[in-house]
Amino acid sequence: MLIAGFPAGAWGTNCYVVAPAAGEECVIIDPGHQAAQGVEETLRKHRLKPVAVVLTHGHIDHVASVVPVCGAHDVPAWIHPSDRYMMSDPEKAVGRSIGMPLMGELTVGEPDDVRELTDGARLELAGLELTVAHAPGHTKGSVTFGMPEAADVPPVFFSGDLLFAGSIGRTDLPGGDMDEMLASLARVCLPLDDSTVVLSGHGPQTTIGRERATNPYLRQVAGGPGSQAAPRRGM
Repeated sequence: MLIAGFPAGAWGTNCYVVAPAAGEECVIIDPGHQAAQGVEETLRKHRLKPVAVVLTHGHIDHVASVVPVCGAHDVPAWIHPSDRYMMSDPEKAVGRSIGMPLMGELTVGEPDDVRELTDGARLELAGLELTVAHAPGHTKGSVTFGMPEAADVPPVFFSGDLLFAGSIGRTDLPGGDMDEMLASLARVCLPLDDSTVVLSGHGPQTTIGRERATNPYLRQVAGGPGSQAAPRRGM
């Protein structure tokens, strides 16, 4: 398994390129602000051919490079229908202007081929199996992607802005809801095995076991002590 990730743009959003191995087809997860160059460098380095872009949610820091990346490789983008409007109207998604100088660098809109994600769907792309879980709270259309254990890696969980190392995504933007966030943490994260590697939308990787033991929000929904709030991240 090959997973190459890098932080991109003004918000340091993690973009991931995932493939069974070097020299094969791949999937790109969350090509956000200023991610296109990093994507192309990763593809060249590992001799990869993209077959799809998949998006954990619609905030501009996760989707800003979708149009150029999809256009350059003629591949579809997958997103939950509740967040699809954000690709064309990013300012509405955050409830305010995100700044004209920054907006001037972006290609706002949808790629030619947009496909919609549903809860429980299993995507078979590039020789990979991604299980989709709808996880509202950060946005109405937030999703996560799970990958089963493979011969050389434990289970992998692309959590988007649902779960971070030590914290969770913010819920104070349009579509955010703390009750939904806690319900998603309980329904989507708690059943995962402790060995599951968490690759989130911002910050370093972690594991479900580590978060189950130390993350105050995950401890809260698990009914454990030590649920003092920690700073939240994401746009």
